[in-house]
Amino acid sequence: MRHRKKGKQLRRTSEQKLALMRSLAKALIERGVIETTEAKAKELRPFVEKLITKAKTGTLHNRRLAGRGVPHRETADKLFKEVAPRFASSRECSTTSATAPTAEAARAPTTMPMRFMGTSEDR
Repeated sequence: MRHRKKGKQLRRTSEQKLALMRSLAKALIERGVIETTEAKAKELRPFVEKLITKAKTGTLHNRRLAGRGVPHRETADKLFKEVAPRFASSRECSTTSATAPTAEAARAPTTMPMRFMGTSEDR
């Protein structure tokens, strides 16, 4: 039974998936734009949006909770000081991903850029 099994497995154990989400979230917060597969982008979006929601308030408790998702101090500081203020007044989603053209013959996993809303595409 799949009771209480939210999200995709991504062919990883739960510890490996958490490490992957933390790593992708760190890269997205630091760089603003990352390129990943569609499945990973779909799993990363709610993970990052929960971090941004916690960062909007900026309380010590939420900083500690966000520190579990992004255990790197510099990245967490950037999340609270630069990323969250951009979305403080917005209640909408804060990340977006664009679909890339697929290669039907290759059947390869499609890669897609993922960025924060309002980020220029030149980065």
